[in-house]
Amino acid sequence: MKTIIGRLFLAALVVGAISFFSAPLVAFFALRSAAEAQDVAGLARLVDFGAMRQSLRPQLSGRPADLAPPPSFMEDPIGAIQNQLQRNPIVRAPDVEAYLTPNGLSGLTNGEGRAAAEPPLPPSATDPNVTHRPFPKPRYWGFNRARMGVAGRDGEETLFTFERRGPFEWKLVHVGLPAETSSAKNP
Repeated sequence: MKTIIGRLFLAALVVGAISFFSAPLVAFFALRSAAEAQDVAGLARLVDFGAMRQSLRPQLSGRPADLAPPPSFMEDPIGAIQNQLQRNPIVRAPDVEAYLTPNGLSGLTNGEGRAAAEPPLPPSATDPNVTHRPFPKPRYWGFNRARMGVAGRDGEETLFTFERRGPFEWKLVHVGLPAETSSAKNP
């Protein structure tokens, strides 16, 4: 009797550990499924939209200085003043909302990278690459954070960072877009 209870306990422990560590991968596939099904309520449970907006704005602005935090007034008063004077409030902020729509998130999870914000093209029956649904590859796996990369058709990788919000609950907090290519800048 002791061996049966011990084996059941060990099996439950193994199943719990596998579930605990595979939860980010399950969250990624749930995100992809909710985006493709246009399930806005499901996306609200899976995505931290405030953190996503904050992470996408510097990537879309095209200015590398935006990726670093601004200098603090206490550490570098001259740099902080220069930073405030160089900001132009008239310059239009990048449109991050296009990436946060169900179509945009679906494109990101399917490896479209920066092109995910563009309206989707109708699939043609002759295109063999219509069903491009790459499998995410783990890039970092920590206790409270997991990062997965999805390769697009051109080989560029989009990185997804999930953060633990509960024992089995993970939310998307950051998407690392592929670097802009010179052909994308100059059409």
